[in-house]
Amino acid sequence: MATNDWSGVHPQAIVDPSARLGDNVTVGPWSYIGPDVEIGDGTEILSHVVVKGPAVIGRNNRIFQFSSIGEACQDKKYAGEPTTLVIGDNNVIRENCTIHRGTVQDRGETRIGSGNLLMAYVHVAHDCIVGDNTILANCATLAGHVSIGDYAILGGGTMVHQFCHIGTHSMAAGGSIVLKDIPAYVMASGQSAQPHGMNFEGLKRRGFSKEVLLVLRRAYKIIYRQGLTTEQAVAELEKAYSDVAEVRPLIDSLRGADRGIIR
Repeated sequence: MATNDWSGVHPQAIVDPSARLGDNVTVGPWSYIGPDVEIGDGTEILSHVVVKGPAVIGRNNRIFQFSSIGEACQDKKYAGEPTTLVIGDNNVIRENCTIHRGTVQDRGETRIGSGNLLMAYVHVAHDCIVGDNTILANCATLAGHVSIGDYAILGGGTMVHQFCHIGTHSMAAGGSIVLKDIPAYVMASGQSAQPHGMNFEGLKRRGFSKEVLLVLRRAYKIIYRQGLTTEQAVAELEKAYSDVAEVRPLIDSLRGADRGIIR
């Protein structure tokens, strides 16, 4: 991936000789690229950005000024182990974002997928997993070991407790405090966050059919309107909709909810 094309490095940038830069990578003035960093083709690092490794950043990303990427984590157990950060392709990381590497107590890796928008002041802590095509609005904060599913949206100022899972296509309103898992497709808001239906407008924009949306409405009622435990709701969903592929992410998010789901 990286071919060591340094032609786009500004004279006032500092790039460690061991860093590997792909074709058409640009590094703006007063940015620092440390050792054990690999940056893919077409990625643009603006001014005043710090990137530390071990870290792998994919293609065609754009990282704005004053962001800190791949720094050691804020975990007191961290003792300098060579943990990693992996970022995919086509992400936009806006001003003052902080993304930390993993810890050996978990997988040793923080991972961000592709096509994501991280707005200003977003924090992604150690060992987080962020999927593809997510939006994390200004000042959204992920504690350690959080996972964010594809197409999820976190409103500005959302705070997510450690080890929580945010399901695919779900949405949290601005200012929410998330202390338990948000199942796939569910909209949440509040302090602490509670469910408020499903993200049907978003699902319509992404091409979900009317028939599937009707099934998901019924599935939501099974989970939240019938007084069932999570285990009972999973059993009902399996019995009623095991042949509907779009229900599977919902079932999986319920089964994996070690911290419980928002209620």
